[in-house]
Amino acid sequence: MGKKQYGAWALAALLGAFSLSGCVQMPTETHGVVSLKPQISFQMANDGLASAQVFVDELPVGVAGQFIAKQAALQIEPGTHQLRVQLGGQVLINERFYVGDGVSKVFELR
Repeated sequence: MGKKQYGAWALAALLGAFSLSGCVQMPTETHGVVSLKPQISFQMANDGLASAQVFVDELPVGVAGQFIAKQAALQIEPGTHQLRVQLGGQVLINERFYVGDGVSKVFELR
């Protein structure tokens, strides 16, 4: 092989190697943070209870239908809390409870 032929062959091999390396994806790593905050949710005897107002430590946080068990939950801080759920003028739940990190507590509304 002459020097010109060898140089052309080496250049073609080098370009081929570069084009193949463009097809290979470098490994990537994904990091996620799992929240260990306690969560509360509600299981309801009927759909009419979904509009019940929810208060945690006397602060309004929404309606029970927003926090249906196995669908959505309300994250709260670890510790002792006062939960009050009322529908119209009727108090359905008025309970003091404690939750620690990673705990999911389900309250039943009837």
